[in-house]
Amino acid sequence: MKPYTNIHQKSMIPIHGKPLLEYIINGLVFAGFKNLIIVVGYRKDQIMDYFQDGEKWGVRIEYKEQKEINGTGGALLICEDLIKSTHLFLTWGDILVSYNVYKEVIDLFKKEEQDYILTANFTDDPYKGAAVYYEGNYCVGIIEKPPEGKPNSNLNNCGIFIFSTEIFKIIKRLKPSERGEIELTDGINYGIKERKWKVRIIKMEKDQFRGDFGDFKEYEQLNKDIKWVEELNRFS
Repeated sequence: MKPYTNIHQKSMIPIHGKPLLEYIINGLVFAGFKNLIIVVGYRKDQIMDYFQDGEKWGVRIEYKEQKEINGTGGALLICEDLIKSTHLFLTWGDILVSYNVYKEVIDLFKKEEQDYILTANFTDDPYKGAAVYYEGNYCVGIIEKPPEGKPNSNLNNCGIFIFSTEIFKIIKRLKPSERGEIELTDGINYGIKERKWKVRIIKMEKDQFRGDFGDFKEYEQLNKDIKWVEELNRFS
């Protein structure tokens, strides 16, 4: 995301008058969340100074610093001591979806009492994210950053989850991937194969909004377009 990240922490890059992370927090507020943990690292002060304790948004925010950049699994693991409930909701800080998607995830959790929920979006080729393989409504495997043109799946990991706190036990068992990172997707695969997890998939509608703010070209396009902001405002 350079040159924007020369000045801004990625999730604090402004778009239509707000940093991306503020849109995400507004979506979580819409879904009913009150207690948030934000994992920070690069330019952490930009996030902490802006959101502070979250009172302005009607939430309580705590912060954890990921001093070692060791992947998505590593980022989640440092939050373990702050999780007081049996389950947690997780979302990436550079992916934004329509606010009703956040609510759909928590509503399904309450209705079906699923221990594990993974949100997926349709795409022609999920090589930029993670290919999700499924049978019916359940995930049977997930591959991080598969080779372009190779995945035999049209579902991409959207980056929005619910996990039982058993996920922490699994992450602690993982070894770094070829990228040198502790991959959360490796933990999901381990849980499915070795612990017989049933990972429920929520498949987003093809016309539902999803913005990838880790993609320079997509950010540039979203910065020109105002329709997605108007859609989000319908749920504010």
